[in-house]
Amino acid sequence: MTIGRILCRVILGAAFLPGWVSAQTVITPQAFLDAVVGKTLEFHEIRSGELVGTEQFLNRTVSVWREEGRGCVYGQITTPNGQICFLYDNDPDGVPVCWWPFLHEDRLLVRLASLSDGEIQEVRSITEDSLNCPSTPIS
Repeated sequence: MTIGRILCRVILGAAFLPGWVSAQTVITPQAFLDAVVGKTLEFHEIRSGELVGTEQFLNRTVSVWREEGRGCVYGQITTPNGQICFLYDNDPDGVPVCWWPFLHEDRLLVRLASLSDGEIQEVRSITEDSLNCPSTPIS
């Protein structure tokens, strides 16, 4: 079963899951968080397929992000205006990075919530593995 179908079952509930997934289905930030809290996701750039980074969702308000070859960065999660936003500890401008999560052709994707940059990343792995980052905050 694909990641998109697994997430669809979590989000929609098995009783409401049709036999197919529409071309594009927007996922609310709350439903996205329901499906990923306690999990670790790998994000890949949609065009190149390159690993962008891995994010562990510790709870509904805190995550830890690790870019390939770099250390861990903790982020505060907010959900304004249908977006899921992250303000990371190392962010110099104090402006959160926001995304719109959605399903497309049975794939879980996130699109940068910016009109000037249409960056899209695909979730290619969802596990319960820890990133084993030091000093993991619990709240």
